[in-house]
Amino acid sequence: MSRGISDLKVKIFADGADIIAMKEMAQKTFIKGLTTNPTLMRKSGVENYRRFAEEVLEQISDKPISFEVFSDDFSEMERQALEISSWGSNVNVKIPITNSKGQPTTELVKKLSDQGVALNVTAIMTPHQVEQVVKAVNADVAVFISVFAGRIADTGRDPVPLMQESISIMKIKPKSELIWASPRELLNVFQADEIGCHVITATSDILKKLEIIGKDLNQYSLETVKMFRDDALESGYSI
Repeated sequence: MSRGISDLKVKIFADGADIIAMKEMAQKTFIKGLTTNPTLMRKSGVENYRRFAEEVLEQISDKPISFEVFSDDFSEMERQALEISSWGSNVNVKIPITNSKGQPTTELVKKLSDQGVALNVTAIMTPHQVEQVVKAVNADVAVFISVFAGRIADTGRDPVPLMQESISIMKIKPKSELIWASPRELLNVFQADEIGCHVITATSDILKKLEIIGKDLNQYSLETVKMFRDDALESGYSI
């Protein structure tokens, strides 16, 4: 891979819920925003949602950050969305494409977008869902549309054509930006860039691989052989 981070047009958002790591990521010039979700927060041991968000926003105020609602009830979802939106001018409110009962959230998305709430509509996996969101959002209000390309790939489907179709669908709303969500490998960053995807989220597991972009493959091969050899010796294996 001959290209480096500086050559990328796609914006990289750090995905996580560890405050120290989020602060470190936000300080990097190539990280253009951050996202989190209740699952990541739970894994990181977050106990108080509001306190966590306040602490994050005290540290990071100059890059967009997405926080997610978690209610199944649309009226409560709306209340949470308005509350989260009030936390900072750099906050995007994550709204899932449906609630856990499979009921579409598009009416709520429209209502919030018409009120000027910056949204991140998430957990999307089909072009039809993208189309529903595009129809719902206000053309004058910015919105992220998060398509979970990694989870799509997990099902054996190539996400690239679907992401390309999504970009095409979104052209009628110029303030909408497509997020390549849940990437599985660093290669996805370059795939997202090649098709003109606006944003890709990445966890620390993927971000730490940025340092080996363009690494000499012969050297990488030798390092791999040495790793196998060292592990075999330390294990004391014999045949």
